Amino acid sequence: MPASRNQRSLSLCNRVARRDAMKVGVMGATGLTLPSLLRARSAARERGQSTRDTSIVWLWMQGGAPHIETFDPKMDAPSNYRSMIGAVDTRLPGVQFGGLYPGLANMADQMAIVRSFQHTNPDHLGASHYVLTAADAPFGVTQQTKPSFGSIAAKMRGVSHPTSGIPTYIRINTTISFDFDQPLWLGAGCTPFDASGPARTNMALTVSPRRVRGRAHLLNGLDRLRREVDQTGVMHGMDSFEQQAFELILGHSTEAFDLSREDPRVREKYGPGFGEQMLMARRLCEAGAGFVSLNYCYAPTPSESPYAWDMHLGPGQPNAGPMLGQLEAICPTMDHVLTTFLQDVAQRGLSEKILLIITGDFGRTPKINQYGGRDHWPDLSTLALAGGGLRMGQVVGTSSSKAEFPTSSPIEPKDLMATIFHVLGIDLKLQFPDYAGRPQYLLPEGAEPIRELI
Repeated sequence: MPASRNQRSLSLCNRVARRDAMKVGVMGATGLTLPSLLRARSAARERGQSTRDTSIVWLWMQGGAPHIETFDPKMDAPSNYRSMIGAVDTRLPGVQFGGLYPGLANMADQMAIVRSFQHTNPDHLGASHYVLTAADAPFGVTQQTKPSFGSIAAKMRGVSHPTSGIPTYIRINTTISFDFDQPLWLGAGCTPFDASGPARTNMALTVSPRRVRGRAHLLNGLDRLRREVDQTGVMHGMDSFEQQAFELILGHSTEAFDLSREDPRVREKYGPGFGEQMLMARRLCEAGAGFVSLNYCYAPTPSESPYAWDMHLGPGQPNAGPMLGQLEAICPTMDHVLTTFLQDVAQRGLSEKILLIITGDFGRTPKINQYGGRDHWPDLSTLALAGGGLRMGQVVGTSSSKAEFPTSSPIEPKDLMATIFHVLGIDLKLQFPDYAGRPQYLLPEGAEPIRELI
């Protein structure tokens, strides 16, 4: 892709305003209250809709992680094509990962690597929309046109888990692309619960932020409110859904967000930053969350790139360091944290329940450009999966000798979406009426779960 178009895409992305996520008590201007959403969940269960107790952890790599330096290193290709970080052998015979992923290489028998994942959109925003919703979008799109995967999960399962009260759809952190994580005509109740934004803050209820000077003050305030509610008998006068709403905020669901309750040895193993986010993802899924999204987008300084994986360099990124140096800063942390996550999930017996998906907007050009970087390349993209009751320990699909295009049947975003439906137990022919009342299939025509994984 020409550098000028990359620059245009970056400029457009910088102007996109991030939307505020929903709050716990009232969902934006709709006035839709949490008890109302809990009633909707109960009605969904009575209609026989999905209650399968599986979870998705959607790990997004904003900017387009290079498929060659992650899971398709192509070390037999010419030097200006092959992985610039070398390669490491995995536990799967004849399969290599990028050289900075030794931990994941040792876990390859618990993963499925898709080497034929592609789409057709080379623009950051358009590609993000395509992968996050399975619907293509024009260059520089800023308006979402189809509901996000997480919102669909929330529509089918309801806003929260019926037992734990944990929200079904949770966003741990956000990026520009996550403006495309909204529910649209599925309803405001299917908006992601923002674990790092105002929704999480609202879990403090009437405890004033001015009085919150630490976790002890917050917990004391919640405990006091819980005791007052019990003593006044207010709970007895509420219907069951209002009580459940109180339990979401005052009950044990808040503990899933509280990393101080985790074993210090486990916290130390995960590490800070991204490690804490993945640990929270595991805790949330363990508590009953259905879809947890987060972004790994490390940048040494904000001036280098708004998208850490966007490594085309040159005039469009005058402050960026060499691509090799950027990869050496990004990949080891990713390798360590994801290895720890997979080990932790396995030790807890959750591998069948939790599906980890690793992907991003697109891949990078197979040929290293004149600036020592790689440009946008949707013809092949990074996609790896682990767990979720799917068939692991394999490579799905094949790519050309220089990692330019699939040499087997392409896997598209709609196929990934169908695979998510399969794991969550959602009917592939599910329809919901749009704003105009017309029934819309949520899954695009021709989409099928990735057959090798089923």
